[in-house]
Amino acid sequence: MQRAQATQNAAEQRANNAAAQQRELIRRNADLAIHAAQQAASDVERQRERQRLYVEARTADAAAANADVRARISDLDTLLLSTLDVDDHIDLDQFKKPLTVPPFDPGPLGRPLPEPAWQSYVPPQPRGVGKILGGDRLHQQQTANARSAYEQARARWVAAEERRRHQLTQRKKAYEESLQAHATKLAAYNAEVDRFAAAVAGADPASVVEYFAMVLGNSVYPDDFPQHFRLAYLPKQKHLLIEYHLPPIEVIPVVREYRFDRVRDDLVAVPRDEGEIRHRYVDVIARVTLRTIHEIIEADRGGLVRQVSFNGIVDTIDRRTGRFVRPCLVSVQTGRDTFAAIKLRRVDPVACLKHLQGALSSTPDELTAVPPKIDFEVDADRDYTEEFNVLAEIDARPNLVTLTDEQWEQQIADLFGVMGLAMGESSRTAVGVRWTATDPRPIFGGKVVVHAMRGGSATAGTVHALAGAVTAAGATKGILVSLNGIDPEAYDALAGRPLELIDGPGLVTLLATHCRIKARIERATAATPR
Repeated sequence: MQRAQATQNAAEQRANNAAAQQRELIRRNADLAIHAAQQAASDVERQRERQRLYVEARTADAAAANADVRARISDLDTLLLSTLDVDDHIDLDQFKKPLTVPPFDPGPLGRPLPEPAWQSYVPPQPRGVGKILGGDRLHQQQTANARSAYEQARARWVAAEERRRHQLTQRKKAYEESLQAHATKLAAYNAEVDRFAAAVAGADPASVVEYFAMVLGNSVYPDDFPQHFRLAYLPKQKHLLIEYHLPPIEVIPVVREYRFDRVRDDLVAVPRDEGEIRHRYVDVIARVTLRTIHEIIEADRGGLVRQVSFNGIVDTIDRRTGRFVRPCLVSVQTGRDTFAAIKLRRVDPVACLKHLQGALSSTPDELTAVPPKIDFEVDADRDYTEEFNVLAEIDARPNLVTLTDEQWEQQIADLFGVMGLAMGESSRTAVGVRWTATDPRPIFGGKVVVHAMRGGSATAGTVHALAGAVTAAGATKGILVSLNGIDPEAYDALAGRPLELIDGPGLVTLLATHCRIKARIERATAATPR
């Protein structure tokens, strides 16, 4: 009976243990299932958040693109109004340059050298026992030696003072000569401005054409508008003829708006209606026409123009034939008084042109031409006709690339001379021109080696060569001017050396700042083979 009871107890214990293990397994599996469910929910939430942020980003892209479209349309809609707040008259006196005279700075040469003082050389008088033991005789000998040393020092001082005064005289003479040359050049420039202003006031046809070309050249349009025109002036009739190149129809955005398509996951462009494009292009043509005539009349303070004739043409390709064409899309002829009486802020541009009895193409997108009011080739006096391309053709700035070697060297020497360096004689090397100049400033001054090159970009080897020249000359600084740029390795080669590198744009900035010369860097491009 005891064994049976023990067997039964053992069986019950095993059953209890098995039940406990089963419950633990079930509880563990339940925990794992709960964790898996929570992880899945978290992944879904993160995925949803990522999707939401992505949609917001693409929607922002669409909003930015739409902002660009709206800004473009706004620029086109304000073509006329934007010029009404600007005074288009050009005061030619503003082109005159004042004579600014920098004070003469002699530098260290302006300060006399300290004269040797005899008191500094006099030996002390003998005293006491030294005086008794032959001190007077020794003092006499010391005095004689001191007198000789003093006289030698004073002779050297006299010679140095003579050299200083001579150099000071030479520097002052050079300053006065440079000042006189600058004043003469400036006076000639200002006289030319006066001559041009007098010629414009006197209705000289060529000068009047040049003046109004400056007026139209100052007009600010969007970058893709061609500022290309021809002008002619008939002084007897006080008649200004204008042939103006209009922008092509492509200046009107073909997209009305952008939308983000979630299904395609892409920005979809909603096209602008062809009728709206045509309407806006006609409006742009009208605005450009009225704007041009307004700028001419507003800039004419001297009553040079009594009548304006305007032909608006467009250089484009006929999509039907593939050939280049130049149709006249607008033509108008108006008197000064008639146009000045119009309140341009409140007009409809197209209606205003019709009021002026102008001809305006109703379908410029099809390049339908209108009969021009004038035949520019026939009506204009060719002697007083000029063609202007504001973006490319009017540029009288000196081109640093095409200067002769002598002009290039003189330009660099003049620049650093104005900046305060006393330039020495130039010497040509295999890679450029070199000067040993002097900076006359106390403490910070000293010798300066200036090297200018046009043949290629400055390399690390060029920097090492300049550093060697600085060391050989005992100079405190070196300046390298490289018109064609500076390689990155050249900057690495500086390594704390007292060298300064100036590239082409930096040189242009220095010339404009210190010499008031607006230079340019334009290299000839090879013709493209047909």
